[in-house]
Amino acid sequence: MSNDVILEVEEITKLFGGLAALKDISFSVTTGEIKAIIGPNGAGKTTLFNVLTGIYRPTSGQVFLKGNSITGFRPDQITTMGMIRTFQTIKLFEGMTVIENAMVGCHSQTASGFLSNSLRLPGSRREENRIFAEAMKTLTDVGIETRAADDGTNLAYGQQRMLELARALASEPEILLLDEPAAGLNPYETGELSNLLSKLRERGITIVIVEHDMGLVMGISDDIVVLDYGETIARGTPEVIQNDPKVIEAYLGIGPE
Repeated sequence: MSNDVILEVEEITKLFGGLAALKDISFSVTTGEIKAIIGPNGAGKTTLFNVLTGIYRPTSGQVFLKGNSITGFRPDQITTMGMIRTFQTIKLFEGMTVIENAMVGCHSQTASGFLSNSLRLPGSRREENRIFAEAMKTLTDVGIETRAADDGTNLAYGQQRMLELARALASEPEILLLDEPAAGLNPYETGELSNLLSKLRERGITIVIVEHDMGLVMGISDDIVVLDYGETIARGTPEVIQNDPKVIEAYLGIGPE
């Protein structure tokens, strides 16, 4: 694994009406790493993702992507810089096929302008063919290529999760932020997701994952950050985190003896 830092979070605080949803959160993510962000409900995990991806601007602190500050950048600007996210709630486009949903992700990488796309000029048609091929590749990666022509919203829940991941991959991310990707999956589907994430890491994609499924987290993560009430209470390898008294107390409500 490279020692290069791709994402740096420095003392991020986010206030809502004077209440701290996040307080002085700091950590770094190295290229090729799988970093997990865990914690009980209400710990601030999704708020953190929203700050990292430009949905929220932090009250204080800085976020750096590939050495450049992205604090205050719009989500679309962050996407073009190579950091892509999925959402806890599935967000597919109704009335669009599976392949069309996946192709949406490719358009952040298109070179053709609006006019050429509108007029269907030769360069635009070539690019659309390339986008179609790239989108089909991502559907194959997640195992739903045979459903390419179906309406995306007609897929089973687990396959919809995979489609959202395929759409994110179509944007050719360098770093992928996954918000509860195993939510609603059965054990078999969760196992398939684990295998897929390991393969993505082998391809050089860095992953930051927010997840409640501890079996998945402990099985694939290199490093884990634990939040509780918006603060970092632990950080370390899966082995360290599983035996940390503060983590046990936060999840189980059991204090140290």
